[in-house]
Amino acid sequence: MASALMSGASFIFLLGLSDLVSGQIRYSIPEELEHGAFVGNIAEDLRLNVWELSSRNFRLVSDDIKQYMEVNLENGILFVNERIDREQLCRQSSTCTLSLQLALDNPLEIHPVAVKILDVNDNSPSFTKSEFFLQISEIIAPGARFPLESALDPDVGTNTISSYQISPNEHFDIKVQTRRDGSKRGELLLEKPLDREQQSMVNLVLTAIDGGIPHRSGTARIIITVLDVNDNAPLFDYEVYKATIVENVAQGTLVTTINAADLDEGTNAELTYSFTNPVPQRIRELFKLDPETGEIRVQGVLDFEASNVYELDVQAVDNASESITGHATVMVDIIDTNDNAPEIDVTLVSLAVREDARSGTVIALISVADPDSGEYGQVQCKVPGNIPFKLENPLRSNYKLVTDGILDRESAAFYNITISAWDGGSPPLSTSKPISVTVTDVNDNAPRFTQSSYNMYLMENNNPGVSIFDVTALDVDLNQNGKITYSMLENQVRELSASAYVTINSKNGNIYALRSIDYEQLKHFQIKVQAQDAGSPPMSSTAIVNVIVLDQNDNAPVIVSPLTSNSSTSVEIVPQSVYPGYLLTKVIATDADSGQNARLSYQLLEATDPSLFTVGLLSGEIKATRYLRDQDIVTERLVLCVKDNGQPTLSISTTISFSILSNVTETLPERTDTARQSEYFGDLNVYLIIILGSTSFLFLIIIIFLVVLKLKQVSTIAENDSRSKSNNAFSRRPGPNDPLNYTGPAQAEGYRYTVCLSPESSKSDFLFLKPCHPTLPFNDLGVRDTNATK
Repeated sequence: MASALMSGASFIFLLGLSDLVSGQIRYSIPEELEHGAFVGNIAEDLRLNVWELSSRNFRLVSDDIKQYMEVNLENGILFVNERIDREQLCRQSSTCTLSLQLALDNPLEIHPVAVKILDVNDNSPSFTKSEFFLQISEIIAPGARFPLESALDPDVGTNTISSYQISPNEHFDIKVQTRRDGSKRGELLLEKPLDREQQSMVNLVLTAIDGGIPHRSGTARIIITVLDVNDNAPLFDYEVYKATIVENVAQGTLVTTINAADLDEGTNAELTYSFTNPVPQRIRELFKLDPETGEIRVQGVLDFEASNVYELDVQAVDNASESITGHATVMVDIIDTNDNAPEIDVTLVSLAVREDARSGTVIALISVADPDSGEYGQVQCKVPGNIPFKLENPLRSNYKLVTDGILDRESAAFYNITISAWDGGSPPLSTSKPISVTVTDVNDNAPRFTQSSYNMYLMENNNPGVSIFDVTALDVDLNQNGKITYSMLENQVRELSASAYVTINSKNGNIYALRSIDYEQLKHFQIKVQAQDAGSPPMSSTAIVNVIVLDQNDNAPVIVSPLTSNSSTSVEIVPQSVYPGYLLTKVIATDADSGQNARLSYQLLEATDPSLFTVGLLSGEIKATRYLRDQDIVTERLVLCVKDNGQPTLSISTTISFSILSNVTETLPERTDTARQSEYFGDLNVYLIIILGSTSFLFLIIIIFLVVLKLKQVSTIAENDSRSKSNNAFSRRPGPNDPLNYTGPAQAEGYRYTVCLSPESSKSDFLFLKPCHPTLPFNDLGVRDTNATK
């Protein structure tokens, strides 16, 4: 019959009704359906093709240990996988819902599904005992009520107990009371006084009937013993006592005090309070009733979430030999407190996310719940604000953790995300749950050289095949994305590719010379180096290496003037033209090297008459040191050495022969005449010398006097202006383009220091300066009057 009933119910509900409300699919099915019973067509309700269920990895996710539902991937039908007993699944809850989640990939979709389990009338009402005994005094007036034990029916709604009936009799009727929780309780109503002498015992049959179709029922016998004598029953102050108490109060807290009165006297008026039998075990654990005072106190832990109201049936029994009982009800309302922190349930979608993931990529699905009521159960959820993630709230109490912003593995490769939830209490209770998310690398960083350009100094005449330099590039990406290879880009050097001169190690960036380089042919060239990673697609960067070739002293000086043959030359001189300082000839040499390696000096190694000649150390000028005498030999031979300033020094030597020509215009008589004229005019010359010397001496005295006078005037002016002109013209330093011309404070006289190019400048990369006057020291620059030396 139960199977037929369930089949009928499944037919009535058309094997499940589906609707889509706020994004959630809902079905309704009756309980007790057999395996394979139709629930709904998932494919049609999701508007999917049946073949998509397999291709998109369709799966059914449930929080229950038992897999009550299953989906046929061939036709998309949701069917019953295991028999559902609503009473076992949801007990006495008014609603019973199975919560499922449908998940599909590519793209990821999560669809919540709620299957409402409808109750069928598969349980009959039952009593805890088959017989109940009552003692009722014969003097009880009509209208008295006697509570009866309620029957139990696991079904809910209309299928639970709807009414009570008793077998026909002339004294009693039954009244059905509806409690606040919707349950029914029967009370015997005395309509006609009892007469023990006529009937000392009344047997009734109590029937409990549920509201199902068809109805189900259960019975128990009520055996009533009619008592004599004690004709007044205890009477409570109130039929219903109401009390309100906060959950989780301390044990021993007073709930309320009940009180009853008995109009009898003596022991018949002495009352004892107790809970009406049978009392549920849970009530006895939570509340304690003092039998003498009627105080009801808390003795267990109250929990609003377990029950928000308690209905206590109490009675007062007198102490007569034939006791009479009075009855009342205590309604205890429980006030909720914020004693439950929110609960967070996280379903991870992905433990790793690419650093180039778009904003809005789903990382996890989060659901939060709080068993408290009202504002205490209103939960809010958040993640820290300093991370590129956020929460979206598509459905109430359901969140999605998604990316929010740009991820950069090089800045943060790992995130510990703490999800925090708090309720609406004051103070609020909170819960946190960590989620670990790893950011995976993509090739988004090009290699970077430590410098954009390098200067490499290479000594000429280098050995081919030797490492001459190295470049380094860094890539912050990982694995293949950070693996760097080096190469040289095409670049022309003297009509040849740079690869003809150097090569680079592709792994470590070491640069090797392929040939020996001559400074005199190639002083500078550039290499363009590229660093490229192994990512897909690869990324690269370039750097310039400036190769500066350094000179070596590998070229000896060469004499270019005078022309030599076999390292010797001949120069003719006329004796009468030679005087001290007379320039006989100038030796000019060159050196293919540069800098100090090309700075030349000249040295006289040997001479026929060393007292006759002097050689300029740097100029190479050969000058006479005296007049030629008749006894001098006709041919003078010099050996001159020219050497550079390199390390080691290179040199060349040459031999210069000076041929002294005869004075063809001179005769002996002329020599005699000259001597005679010298003797003849000797006194006149002495007079002239004396006159000229005296005049010069007087002129010198006048000049010295004028100079001293002028200096005193200048000194006086300088002292007067020294306080207001602390920075005079002497403190001014000339700029690089200013002439070396210095002017005094009053522009009265000019101070000038003249410099000349040194002969070494023609052989060097540097500019050598020297004072034109050899007697002027450098430390007198700008402070000594040099007019006299002009």
